[in-house]
Amino acid sequence: MDTPARFKSLASLTRAVVALGLLSGAIACAGPLRVELPGGNDAEKRLRIDAIRRAEVWRPTNVASLDLERGPGVTGSFAPHASVRCDYVDKEMSGRSPKFTCAVRPNDQVKVKYGRTNGEVYAEVAATRLLWALGFGADSMYPVRVICRGCPRDLRKDATVTGRQVVFDPAAIERKMKGTELEWDDTVGWSWSELDLVDVAAAPTQRAQRDALKLLAALLQHSDSKSQQQRLVCLDEPSRKKATTCARPFMMINDLGLTFGHSNVFNRNAQGSANFEKWSEERVWRKPETCEANLAGSLTGTLRNPVISEAGRSFLADLLVQLTDQQLTDLFRVARLPARARAADQPEGDSVREWVAAFKVKRHDVVNHRCPAGF
Repeated sequence: MDTPARFKSLASLTRAVVALGLLSGAIACAGPLRVELPGGNDAEKRLRIDAIRRAEVWRPTNVASLDLERGPGVTGSFAPHASVRCDYVDKEMSGRSPKFTCAVRPNDQVKVKYGRTNGEVYAEVAATRLLWALGFGADSMYPVRVICRGCPRDLRKDATVTGRQVVFDPAAIERKMKGTELEWDDTVGWSWSELDLVDVAAAPTQRAQRDALKLLAALLQHSDSKSQQQRLVCLDEPSRKKATTCARPFMMINDLGLTFGHSNVFNRNAQGSANFEKWSEERVWRKPETCEANLAGSLTGTLRNPVISEAGRSFLADLLVQLTDQQLTDLFRVARLPARARAADQPEGDSVREWVAAFKVKRHDVVNHRCPAGF
């Protein structure tokens, strides 16, 4: 059967591609807490919406005091660029970027992202540390050198092999943000449109915080924003047997690998991740007169050119100005962003200083803008 017979229009083809992408993402996602409820699907949906309406997206931090070079001091954290020995675990991984599971201890398995030309190894370290410092939820990514025991041959083309040692450098190891992942009725994650479900009457500051998160995502050019890339977690960690409600739901970004580049239709790594030339050219505002942020979005994404309230712009601006020049220097240096350009044969010339300067231009555009009344 020819293509016109199967797809009567480009629109139907696009819908099929989107559905296939969402389905494959849902299948690949595993391990969240399953909430068992009486009353069937309608009850589950009501409980999920209630959790989203109440969810936090931000917690206060002392921004200027945080060490962006060392990063979050969570259990199992790693020093910057430490050598980490681990044993390869044969486990299927979701997503397209190079990664594998490795056991640093018998009961401690971690996700390793690797590859000199894989922008996510660099960008996700910088993006997660920025969100952590500002008080938004994110997993912790640690830039390391991984020495893998038992890594298969198909991974070795991106590694240095010396005898029985397989070394991945650069690499990044992930530690999950504390909290129990929630799932209802086979729904994983959340879409960015669901941020608008906030109960403003019960939590009047939540609208500003959620708009601030949208604006920050646009500033970073968060390209891969499908629902599976965001997590809804419970900070009070309910019992699996009795989990019918969550007292402290929290909405966070699950994967920030495609940032610090240019948001693009097919989430291409070369354009969307740790690309100084592309990121430095992107404006913060697409339509300044209506406070529409500039984020083209991707085919499977759920965030595109969000309109930001003045309260949301002001909230993010107040956080961004607390970042010191030293913190920004530490951020881009520890993430090794300039090394990405050299590895991927991108235009030479970007340095830590230039990344900091580009960030400060975008911060200036947030801080010195004003959204008109009604936004």
